[in-house]
Amino acid sequence: MLPDADALPGILLDLAVPHEDVNHLVALRRALTADAAAMRLLEQCVTDLVRDIGEVGAGVPLDERLAEAPAALGRYFAAYVFVSALPHIRAFHRERGVPDDISRHTLADFGRSMAFHRRQHGTGGMLVPQWLTLHFRGELYQLGRLQFERARLGERTGRAVAAAGTDVAPGEPCLNLHIPGFYGPLSPEGCDRSLDLARVFFARHFPRERYRVMVCHSWLLDPQLKRYLDPASNIVRFQGRFRAAREPGAEPDRADTEPVRFVFGDPDLPVASLPGRTSVERAVGNHLRAGGHWYLGHGWFPL
Repeated sequence: MLPDADALPGILLDLAVPHEDVNHLVALRRALTADAAAMRLLEQCVTDLVRDIGEVGAGVPLDERLAEAPAALGRYFAAYVFVSALPHIRAFHRERGVPDDISRHTLADFGRSMAFHRRQHGTGGMLVPQWLTLHFRGELYQLGRLQFERARLGERTGRAVAAAGTDVAPGEPCLNLHIPGFYGPLSPEGCDRSLDLARVFFARHFPRERYRVMVCHSWLLDPQLKRYLDPASNIVRFQGRFRAAREPGAEPDRADTEPVRFVFGDPDLPVASLPGRTSVERAVGNHLRAGGHWYLGHGWFPL
């Protein structure tokens, strides 16, 4: 289950783990294997993670398990869970015929999580390990610039989609679109390519699941951004792909820390001192300093 110390560095590099974390993870492995309780917890976490692998929306309460990890391993324990589960998700990908490059690019979010942790906290660790359960259970795939999650329409989004005159109802399959960081600009050309890849990928590798709707829930869809950004900017053009996926009068989902986290790397940075080096940085900071709030935008479009 857990790779030996000689195999571990190569596996970590394949998962895009930052080089400065590799030696530490290899060294801590000895402390993990010497702790019988920690090894039992590791086995339980892996079992929970890969149970019913591939099933959409099953949910794995990984965060609850990780809270039981020894303090000496705390920041890194989740990494050993995912590394130990790697053979299971690789086998699932092979069974579905997922190309190796897509499998590698998808699971490289493991290293991105560690890079985000170091950017925010200045130390090694994994940021929001619960997020990676989607990747290691076969629910999410990186296809070019964007990520696509096999999901089902929620009640509010489903009602909004149905109200637009479609025959798609809440609970039906949809693809949930995500925008990963550390991946360059969100160009229209890159998005077009990703969407083309997604249409082919899911029809080929999940032929029994009919995806007719793409949804997205992100601060990047907050329409207030149009007040600050050029109409020709990548973000505004990205917003233009979507129709509103919330019913009129619905309470907005406030998310002031989301743009601060993704633009500046730390949701707890003081608003007064946020830099303004780019148009997006100026938009986020100036809006908050003026007393405004940011909200999650909810959008959809037909496939």
